[in-house]
Parts: sequence; structure tokens; C-alpha cells
Amino acid sequence: MRTAADPALALMRPRRGIRGVVALLGPAFVAAVAYVDPGNFATNFSAGARFGYTLVWVIVLANVMAMLVQYLSAKAGLATGRDLPELCREYLPAPVSRALWVQAEVVAMATDLAEFVGAAVGLNLLFGVPLFPAGLITAVVAFAILAMQQRGHRPFELAIVGLLGVVFGGFLYDLLVVGADAPSVAAGLVPGVAGGEALLLVCGIIGATVMPHVIYLHSALTKARVAGRDAAERRELLRFQRLDIVVGLGAAGAINLSMLLIAASLAGRAGGAGLESIEGAHESLGRLVGGGAALAFAVALLASGLSSSSVGTYAGQVVMQGFIRRRIPLFVRRAITMTPALLVLGLGLPATGSLIASQVVLSFGVPFALVPLLMLTRRRDIMGSFVNRRRTDIAAGLVAAVIIGLNVLLLYKTLF
Repeated sequence: MRTAADPALALMRPRRGIRGVVALLGPAFVAAVAYVDPGNFATNFSAGARFGYTLVWVIVLANVMAMLVQYLSAKAGLATGRDLPELCREYLPAPVSRALWVQAEVVAMATDLAEFVGAAVGLNLLFGVPLFPAGLITAVVAFAILAMQQRGHRPFELAIVGLLGVVFGGFLYDLLVVGADAPSVAAGLVPGVAGGEALLLVCGIIGATVMPHVIYLHSALTKARVAGRDAAERRELLRFQRLDIVVGLGAAGAINLSMLLIAASLAGRAGGAGLESIEGAHESLGRLVGGGAALAFAVALLASGLSSSSVGTYAGQVVMQGFIRRRIPLFVRRAITMTPALLVLGLGLPATGSLIASQVVLSFGVPFALVPLLMLTRRRDIMGSFVNRRRTDIAAGLVAAVIIGLNVLLLYKTLF
């Protein structure tokens, strides 16, 4: 819902050049942080270490799918002035909406597990902080970042973009130092999966890339960020959202790809074993490449965990308020959703295995956010002139079919 405090597009038009464009960007960068959370570190490094460059195509495909999904979410918020959970509550049967809320809360816990465990491991690698206290430190810092929202959307966005830049810079440095085999990268663009273990990682990569909680969140980030007075202005804003998505998620895709390439390159070297865990990847970078590469990896991991945990908490509030019109204090919400992560840290369970498992859970959660999004954005009575075109419906339907099909296949392989 628009408020008097929302900036109007007409007031922002006089800004010229890059400054005017940058002022309208930001939501996709917040979403992009969730696409490079610590769960991605675990799945991408495991994929590169076990299967070399053969799963490059999965990361590329997942990133393309993510761009389409996030575009639809951003469009829904911009066109209707409501976020996806609000639209689900209004237009879907009440039992369905409540069921979607329950599964979204389960997904929130899986998300928090990845983010807290990853940030805790980052603090441990950098400063030697034990994992359980490191998880509590992560919660405190996440609250500090979220507090910036009280000063408006821009300070929060800039903080998140800054942390995303740290992750991007860390992996750009590591990739330049480690290098990659170009012919093998090209060969990895050809789709193929060898065995059930690879299928688990395929689902994990997609779950770590197409994130259900940011499907909900992106619509909330765009619904009232800049006010468009009519359909023409909202369409102009949507063009900037397309650019925002291409740049923001393009950066996230480059980070994800660099993780796999670094792991694949190191795995081919003598002494490159042990890359399948985050701690092993850090140790191998230091041993085979140098302390600078290991430091860049650890700093990127910490920045990823801190930023994504803040975004995850924000998404959780959007989900609860949208589906059931309830808000609870952020401290209470954080205490509930971070409990599984603190149990993993306190019990000393394997960090990387826990992260991969959380990403598989997220992959199973994607259809429950994606299918309602497709159903609602194809309805003219909801979207008006912004209703999906036929080719968009077909492309989005294929995305949903791929994700659901992979999950069904994984379930079959696991049970039989």
C-alpha cells in the first residue's frame, strides 16, 4: 500500500545519467544476496570437487531460471501494490493460504540454518571463534543490519549491496589466482547427470539458487518502493527492475559459477583432496594457492552469512504478515528460526553436510512459492495490463516443471 512517504517517480526523473539509474536499482541486489548464501558455498564447492566442471550447466540454468522467477515476483509487487503472500491470502482458498504459510516457515528455518552455520564457520576461520558463540554473534550483527530499515529502504539496500560486493570481490580474486580450464568449462555447459549423488547436488544447487523466501520477498521490495501514478509510470519502473535483475542476479550467478570453477580447478591439482567441505576448501586454498586466497574465501563466507541472515529475517516477516496478518518482534522470530542452526552448531554436526541438506529442503520449497506466483500473475483481474504474456507463462511453466521433476526424481532415487 502506498504511503505519503513513498518517493514518486516524477520526483526522481530529474536525476540524470548513472545517478538517476542507480537511484531506481536495489531490490534485486537484496534478493541476490540470498542466491549466494553459505548454502551455495557448500553445494557449489562440493559439486566442483566431486564432478569437476560437469555441472557448470546446472549453475547457468539455475541462474537463468532465477532471473525469470524474480522478475515475475518484482512485477507482481509493482503492478498490484501488494506482495505475494498478501495476494495468496486474498485470492487463494484460506486452507491453501494457511498451508503455504506453514511450509514457508519450515523453509525459513532451513534458510536460517544455512546462513547462521555459514557465518559461524566464517568467524571461526577468520578469528578462531567457537561455532556456537559465532552463531550468536551472527544474530546480533543481523539485527544491526535490519535496524537500518527504520531509516528507510536505501540504507538497508546499500549495506546489503556492500556485503554482496565483498563476496564478489573475494571470489573474483580467488578465481583470478586459481584460474580455470576454458575447454572444460565449455564442455560443462552440455547438460548431463551421472548418478544419484550428482542428482542430489543438482537439486541442492537449484535450491540454493532459486530461493523460495526471496520469491516472496522481491514482491514486497517493489510494491511501494517508488510510487508510480499510473500504468505508464509503473511500466517505466518495471524496465528499471529488469535492469536491476540482470545486473544483481548476474553478479550472483558469476559468484556461484566462480565457486564451482575454483573447486574444480583445485581438485585437479596434486593435493587437492578435501575440497568437499567449507573448512577443507579454505585449507586447500591456503595450502595450494596462498594465505591471501584463503583470507578472501573466509571474508566472503562471513559477508555472505551476515547479509543473507538479515535478508532471511526480513523475508520471514513479509511471509507472516502477508499470509496471516500477524507480526511478532524480530527477536522472537529470530530466536525461533535460528534454533535448528544453533542445534547444529552446538551438537557439532558436520557443517557442510548440514548446509547441503538445507539446500535440498529449499529446493522442495520452491514449487510452493513458484506455482502460486505463476497462477496469480497470469490473471488479468489481478495484474491488469501487466498480466503475463503467453510466452512468459510457457517459460515459467517449464521452470516449475524442471524443479518439480528434479525433486520427484530425487525422492524416487532416495526411497528406491
